[in-house]
Amino acid sequence: MAEMLAPLYEHVTLYDTIQRHAAGLQIEVQQRKRAESEILRLNASLERRVDERTAALEAANRELEAFSFSVAHDLRAPLRHIDGFARMALDESRGPDEALVKHLNTVVRAADGMGRMIDGLLGLSRVGRAGLQRQRVDMAKLVEDARSELGPEAARPTLRWEIGALPAVSGDPVLLRLVWINLLSNALKYSSRQPQPEIQVGTQTADDGKLAFFVRDNGVGFDMRYGEKLFNVFQRLHRQDEFEGIGIGLATVRRVIERHGGRVWTESKVNEGATFYFRIGEEQASTSGT
Repeated sequence: MAEMLAPLYEHVTLYDTIQRHAAGLQIEVQQRKRAESEILRLNASLERRVDERTAALEAANRELEAFSFSVAHDLRAPLRHIDGFARMALDESRGPDEALVKHLNTVVRAADGMGRMIDGLLGLSRVGRAGLQRQRVDMAKLVEDARSELGPEAARPTLRWEIGALPAVSGDPVLLRLVWINLLSNALKYSSRQPQPEIQVGTQTADDGKLAFFVRDNGVGFDMRYGEKLFNVFQRLHRQDEFEGIGIGLATVRRVIERHGGRVWTESKVNEGATFYFRIGEEQASTSGT
């Protein structure tokens, strides 16, 4: 009898084993579903918090831009008074009082510098507030237009320009024009003391495999430990008596590039020139310029 029942016992044991495994799998499936549900809940919570933080940041940026615009605009009137009365006093004080003339000239120069800073702030504020009008932009033409706006300094016989083929992009032509004007002006200024200044404009593949535009000069360069400061408002790495400037141009460049979904970075060594790179995002177009 025991021998006859042995197969039955085996089947019962196998059935119990299968039942236990099925129960274990069911528990595991339930646990996995709870884990997935918790992950979905956390993801939704995280997305909501990101959206809230993003909205708060955008609102803060709008308020900051409006504040900068308001402050800069309101400073114009008193600054004009300071400059106007200083010039009037200067005209009336021509004579033996050299100290007074010197002081008044200092006031006039300071007022002029502050006026340029205000103009820069207003321009930077407009960059952030202006609507982005994307269209096909011929970058080669923008570079040539920017060069023509740099004046006689850009046409010096000793200055060597090397401009490579530049692809067209999808972007705002008015804002991208500011990028080229500021980058070329920057390269022109900081290479001006070289006996044979050189400025190169072109594209190259960045470390991440994507195409980037660049402007390179053989000027004074800078210490890369402080390179990130260059893209902040009013931050400069050279004294005013060495190179004039107000520290707005590169901040404007970064603002424009970030609005295009891209980024800007730099490489440099002291006395070995500098290279500024930028990429304007995934919508960089595919057709080549001249």
